Amino acid sequence: MRARYHKKTLHFKKPSGTSRGVLHEKESYFIILENGAGQKGVGECSVLKGLSLDDRPDYLDQLNHIIVEINVERPISEILESLDLWPSIKFGLESALIDLENDGVQILFPSQFTSGNAGIPINGLIWMGDKNDMLSQAQNLLERGFTCLKMKIGAINFEDELEIIAHIRNTFSEEDLILRVDANGAFLPDQAIEKLKRLSEFGLHSIEQPVKAGQIELMAELCEHTPLAIALDEELIGSSTFILDQINPQYIILKPSLLGGLKSSMKWIRDAEQKGIGWWVTSALESNIGLNAISQWTYTLQPIGHQGLGTGSLYTDNIASPLEIRNEEIHYNTSKNWELNEFF
Repeated sequence: MRARYHKKTLHFKKPSGTSRGVLHEKESYFIILENGAGQKGVGECSVLKGLSLDDRPDYLDQLNHIIVEINVERPISEILESLDLWPSIKFGLESALIDLENDGVQILFPSQFTSGNAGIPINGLIWMGDKNDMLSQAQNLLERGFTCLKMKIGAINFEDELEIIAHIRNTFSEEDLILRVDANGAFLPDQAIEKLKRLSEFGLHSIEQPVKAGQIELMAELCEHTPLAIALDEELIGSSTFILDQINPQYIILKPSLLGGLKSSMKWIRDAEQKGIGWWVTSALESNIGLNAISQWTYTLQPIGHQGLGTGSLYTDNIASPLEIRNEEIHYNTSKNWELNEFF
């Protein structure tokens, strides 16, 4: 088996705001494996600046090192075991291997999803912006048929954010629309519980990562006393599942690119379910290559509720694929083809 990698810069259709700044473009690296029969498998290594455990200056050195190790035929199992501190590379290599094992046609997990007979419910995503922009985003998503919205908060005035939530909730009841919010760690410790109380007045489903990761005692206290279900997100990055015992959240968010791949994410699911903790899967701004792997895997889990798999439509230059969103579901349209020429 031979290996190489390919770099691609993806450009957002419009600047996308988070509490960590505004995103204009994103780089991804793709591992390409080829076997003796000429079949090729592709997997995506997707790094989020300022967030991924492996967002490091020596990232390309490590990626090149892995390519060399594959080409000198070091056992793949050993290579994967060496990548715990490089979760995005581990996910990319794992995905490329599964793709190659399934004839390299980007059908990693054959199912009713990949045959085009079933979709996966997803939430609509409201990015941070000014109040009018966020209201416009919400209205557009509602008109497209979404019954679950996730709104990023923490970058503009909190009162304005509450006004947006109130406007949405005044139009759509809890029975008609599920509302989630994602603070990306934006709340200050001494303000967190009060903000959770105020948010809880609007019948929200949950809030992701209200305070910055790493404040274990604070997060445990919030999860114990919160009037609004809390979902851990950034808190999981670089952590073991022991953190579930320490914090005991209501939910966890699984992002395979940030957690070291699909096998590692399965351990989080098993341990969470043993403790009665809910979960859902979210993409982390991957291109359609990474999103495809995550979506196909997610379908095999038969998850409950809406997943966060709608980020493929954010880019002007994403890789053309059979993935498409219809109403509030992501589907695999078997009448469409992959365009992978740039990799081969």
